[in-house]
Amino acid sequence: MVYRILLILRPQKKKSMIYNRLIFILFILVLIFSSCKKDSGFSISGKISHAEGDTIYLEELYVSTRKPVAKVKIDNNGEFEFKGKVSIPTYYLLMLSDNNFITLLVDSVEQVYIEADAANFGKEYVVQGSLGSIQIKELTEHLNRTEHKLDSLKQLNTLYQNNPDFQELNARWNQEYASIIEEQSKFSINFVLNNPFSMASVYALYQKYRDQSYVIRDLQTMRTAASALHAIYPNSNLVKALYENTLQILRDEKAAQMKKFIEEEGVNSPDVLLPDINGKEIALSSLRGKVVLLHFWAAEDQGSRLLNSLLVEAYQKYRSKGFEIYQVNVGVNRSEWIDAIDTDKLKWINVGDLEGSTTARLSYNIQSIPFNYLLDGEGKIVARNLTGADLDKTLARILK
Repeated sequence: MVYRILLILRPQKKKSMIYNRLIFILFILVLIFSSCKKDSGFSISGKISHAEGDTIYLEELYVSTRKPVAKVKIDNNGEFEFKGKVSIPTYYLLMLSDNNFITLLVDSVEQVYIEADAANFGKEYVVQGSLGSIQIKELTEHLNRTEHKLDSLKQLNTLYQNNPDFQELNARWNQEYASIIEEQSKFSINFVLNNPFSMASVYALYQKYRDQSYVIRDLQTMRTAASALHAIYPNSNLVKALYENTLQILRDEKAAQMKKFIEEEGVNSPDVLLPDINGKEIALSSLRGKVVLLHFWAAEDQGSRLLNSLLVEAYQKYRSKGFEIYQVNVGVNRSEWIDAIDTDKLKWINVGDLEGSTTARLSYNIQSIPFNYLLDGEGKIVARNLTGADLDKTLARILK
């Protein structure tokens, strides 16, 4: 290709300097490309004093396990080197033993260099050439300093238990203890929020104190990092685990909120007072003594309409046994509401204010429709969001 360019450009002698520069640039690009191909991949090397002749191991970290990658013998100068290839930032353990190791976060073409002494290999070391590994070191050292401060306070607490001023001292130390925990939490949260696209944030999110409690307990921080990292590294097993864990925590949190709601409001569930299609106000509490399905829907919503046929079956089957449906329309179109009641053959109580039935919706924390709660004869919530077979089984059990 370069030869053809020269043939075309040769007649224009007055521009020979430009052509020469073009050839030079092409030559440099070829050298750079060749160099990159030759040196592609990462390396982890270093020098460890007082470890001459020992074996050093490299293991890759996974979600709940680790996999041996390679091992080399440290030479007489204390030097070693590993080489490998990765497509995304990857966690490794550089190990002299199971209890003496360094955690590294290595990207695809990084040239990582470690300097350390064998005695304090995992605690006192210098790392260069890898931003992720430097960040991991920063996170680890900060938590170690925090743990040291907490240990000092625990020791003081033990030493002064028989001191006449112990209660006063203990109160002060407890306050200081809480302050140290808060400072560590802020540090870690700020790290994640400032580095949401860094795989080092995964390490920060999973850091624990020695009592196995997590340093970061802020769900919003976890959601931010999980979303950002999932967008950049969707194929990383660590990111997948973080993303799924975050979703599970969200589900657990909602379940806990619902449990609390049921415990606090279950016996006397919030009353609802809304008009039916004829303008007659009907209270939910007027149905005490019956098993009631409090069902939120919208006549304009296709999903709600599809579920109506299943409700019709349940109503026909269990109405004679004391089952009632109190259906709250959160829609705003009167004609569609009336038409849906008629078309779907809804024979139970249907209420709504045609303004979204906001008070009722907020009282029961309705985030989406269709959605329902099953109330027993005392108005206690006994189940939520039942459909199809689950509704039939629950009603059969309660109304047997």
